[in-house]
Amino acid sequence: MTHKWIIITFCVFLLLSGCAAPAQISAGPGNSIALIVAPSDATPTVTPFLPIPPTPTYIPTAFPTLLPTANPETPSGEIGPTELLDPTDEHINILLLGSDQRVGEGGFRTDTIILLSVNSSQKTASMVSFPRDLYVYIPGWTYQRINTAMFHGDFEILAQTIEYNFGVKPEYYVMINFWAFEEVIDSLDGIDVQVARTLTDQRSGYGQYTVPAGQVYMDGTTALWYARSRSSTNDFDRTRRQQEVTQAIIERLLSMNAIERADELYDIYIENVSTNLTWPDIVPMLPLAVQLSDTSGIQHYFIGPAEVINWITPGGGQVLLPRQDAIIAVLRQALGSP
Repeated sequence: MTHKWIIITFCVFLLLSGCAAPAQISAGPGNSIALIVAPSDATPTVTPFLPIPPTPTYIPTAFPTLLPTANPETPSGEIGPTELLDPTDEHINILLLGSDQRVGEGGFRTDTIILLSVNSSQKTASMVSFPRDLYVYIPGWTYQRINTAMFHGDFEILAQTIEYNFGVKPEYYVMINFWAFEEVIDSLDGIDVQVARTLTDQRSGYGQYTVPAGQVYMDGTTALWYARSRSSTNDFDRTRRQQEVTQAIIERLLSMNAIERADELYDIYIENVSTNLTWPDIVPMLPLAVQLSDTSGIQHYFIGPAEVINWITPGGGQVLLPRQDAIIAVLRQALGSP
């Protein structure tokens, strides 16, 4: 029982689960590399995504001052790997992934990608959220959205993609699908979410549905809809809502006598959570997890509008071109690298 409870608590602490509607991804051209080049008359799109209004809460720790250029450099030519930002062993880098995979289906996307970096010597942690439409070079493949990297191989492909483009090497991952997301919340008898901003959007079976600002009780279905919804907002706003829901899950676990339900919760996790963390990997991290159980002490960073450029691919896809220098500046702050 004790081991099960420790695993559950550790996984919930790690997970930031938000998913998009399921979709199939067509396989690419084997292992060939085809660099995407914009046509000569291609220009940055003005508003392919809805803007986010100012928010009084959930302010990212880092606000880079760099601004997007009018004519972005499009992915083309030969590129080389980015130099590692933290080549030491001080940081434990774990990817927290939310998957849209359904049971029995093959192709899936990781529509939530968060880098959790724990500094083992300073006993600090930071979380960096990557937008799913970030258009990056996938080693051995081509330029594609970052959320398709695992589809082309496994965790190693996604880890190599982040290392190659941004100079940070993740060693571990924890991935959950959205079915488990609902089930976990319902097993906790719902959660109380601190909603920073009123959300009104279409919800199946309800029509226009509004979640008011303030503390709102949510069951699993409502919390999943709240974390996934983006018809009236965008991915950047959805990232904030995902963090609100995760905070509520952790607070619910800490406020209830959840140890009595360890068997039930453990069965849910064992069926729905995928990870390369083993028990010998977790044991040395437990003291850090205990010290960081107060989530207000974790530094939050986001790859937001200032770090990307909206662009439409030659095939018509709306993507986000990374402003590599700006993203690396955020990562340096998150990792405490000079």
